[in-house]
Amino acid sequence: MKLPLIGKAALVTGGSRGIGRATALRLAEDGADVTFTFQRQAEQAAEVVTQIKALGRRALAVRADSADPAAVRAAVEQAVAEFGRLDILVNNAGTGVGGPIEETPLEDVDRLLAVNLRAPVVATQTAVRHLSDGGRIINIGSSNAERVPRPGLTLYALTKAGLIGMTKGLARDLGPRAITANVICVGPVDTDFNPADGPDAPAKAARLALGRFGEPADVAAMVAHLAGPAGRWITGASITVDGGANT
Repeated sequence: MKLPLIGKAALVTGGSRGIGRATALRLAEDGADVTFTFQRQAEQAAEVVTQIKALGRRALAVRADSADPAAVRAAVEQAVAEFGRLDILVNNAGTGVGGPIEETPLEDVDRLLAVNLRAPVVATQTAVRHLSDGGRIINIGSSNAERVPRPGLTLYALTKAGLIGMTKGLARDLGPRAITANVICVGPVDTDFNPADGPDAPAKAARLALGRFGEPADVAAMVAHLAGPAGRWITGASITVDGGANT
């Protein structure tokens, strides 16, 4: 069976764990060579590289702090230099800050905006110069961009709502080159950032129509769909993968 992404090169930000790791592996399973960024988890990043290579694909792990614009730009350029092309950009890296907005230090505000909004902008600015016509930009957002289920999520929701606006603009700007741009609005997924056995997990699960957290592979499957041939006429869309959180 022909792999749908054979000959393609992808870059996934934040790919050493969680949704990013599952996405990097799924794209490799579908035939893509994969570059991914990581910040601190060198051992985990090495494991992902090994797993990708075991699938017969090429892999590159790049240490980069998404809060550093120069590091983000360099990661994109390194991905292109390594594989000679770029077809898929997945802006996955993110961070979270919770609590009352009046008590949130400005330093936390700045980092949240830098990682969740500025980094996808910088990565996209750099990638667009290299993306092949017909390429894909896939942003990983949150179901909290549309509905905020509890207090303390104002700034996080702000950044994820911004991704939706960015995605719609990109769809218009890049449509003439047949480059699609979409955002996946993700609900509670079992990761170390948001564990299914965490102290507030039962309350979160109770709000889901399916009554349970998702798995990283559930999101990766949607990324793969959008990145493959079946996603060629989907652009500017906010696609909810949240187990019914916003139902």
